[in-house]
Amino acid sequence: MYVSVKGGESAIANAHAWLAERRRGDAALPEITADQIAEQLGLAVERVMAEGACIDRDLAALALKQARGDSTEAAFLLRAYRNTLPRFGYAAPLDTAAMQVQRRISATYKDLPGGQVLGPSFDYTHRLLELDLAGRKGEPDPAPQADTGVTPMPRVTEMLAREGLMARDTATDAEPPDLTREGLRFPAIRALALQSMARGDEGFLLALGYSTQRGYGNAHPFVGEIRMGAVPVEFTPPELGFAIDIGDVVVTECQMVNQFAGNNETPPQFTRGYGLVPGQNERKAMAMSLVDRALRASELGEEITAPAQDAEFVLYHCDNVESTGFVEHLKLPHYVDFQSELEKLRGIRARWAADRGEKS
Repeated sequence: MYVSVKGGESAIANAHAWLAERRRGDAALPEITADQIAEQLGLAVERVMAEGACIDRDLAALALKQARGDSTEAAFLLRAYRNTLPRFGYAAPLDTAAMQVQRRISATYKDLPGGQVLGPSFDYTHRLLELDLAGRKGEPDPAPQADTGVTPMPRVTEMLAREGLMARDTATDAEPPDLTREGLRFPAIRALALQSMARGDEGFLLALGYSTQRGYGNAHPFVGEIRMGAVPVEFTPPELGFAIDIGDVVVTECQMVNQFAGNNETPPQFTRGYGLVPGQNERKAMAMSLVDRALRASELGEEITAPAQDAEFVLYHCDNVESTGFVEHLKLPHYVDFQSELEKLRGIRARWAADRGEKS
């Protein structure tokens, strides 16, 4: 039970003012703009878009500024704002085969059709602090511009599937559920699980994905393919009756290749884990694909022995907005609850002391 707190409006207003002052920082320095955040802190903005389930760079940058760089708080702000907007309809499923690839790598084949495209990545840097960035005033040398056209790049998993070595995912024409309109229900179909993880907390999924590699689950994965680039978004307005291109969205897609021992009905073959997230975020897409494969244990007849294989554990706890609300509600007044516990503990201790006195 919570109790009302009287006379707190002034304190709350002062807290808001203090927060705004802290957010602004040293007034002698130029104020950072949302445009600067969107352009120069792009990976943070893209994480907020993913976890806020709203693909809008300007709004995500504004939320990140308002949250003083707290990505979870920014995702909370963005998701709350998104829920005030009308829903006009649903876009067609993204065709990532039509991606204007900016980065595409495979750890399973060195020479693959379409080639390896290294693209913008920290993978090839030395992880040394570039101290000159602290005072650099000039502009960096322009990077060479790659051909952004759509070059046919067959998926590695499809190449394996044609040989009969990769299990094909079961296709369905059923309308996928919309997690933004309906709550989680179990057993959760794969489409719902992927939605939940796509907007789930990156750190939580990374830890679970890592756990599958350390023996907490049945995994021996290979990165079949990671690709990142712009994909056209199509929408069919009811008044037109046919699809139109309404823009592009940058996404990262990962297909993880895993072993499968087979059973009486199915021969030994590879199976896949899948991850698709907005923006450039390979770590999240890889973690998501590892956990996706772990969650398929029941479907593939594997024994469930680890947290990453438990759908209710994963999907109920991966949402950082929901987790934040439940954890941070502990900061609200619990005066009556605590007084009740306190009186109960005093009574128990009194009886415990009396019992010890009688025995001694």
